[in-house]
Amino acid sequence: MSDHNTSHTPETHPVDAVENVVPLMPVVLPVVGGVMIFLLAFIAVYMA
Repeated sequence: MSDHNTSHTPETHPVDAVENVVPLMPVVLPVVGGVMIFLLAFIAVYMA
């Protein structure tokens, strides 16, 4: 009658870009923060 997918194989989900970046956050955020502080300090010294 109606054709149902009765196989119990796991479905393949598309790769999510956010899920690939999340494990890198503990490294990326401090590095980017350090670069931002350096750039802001450089601008402050340059303007003074």
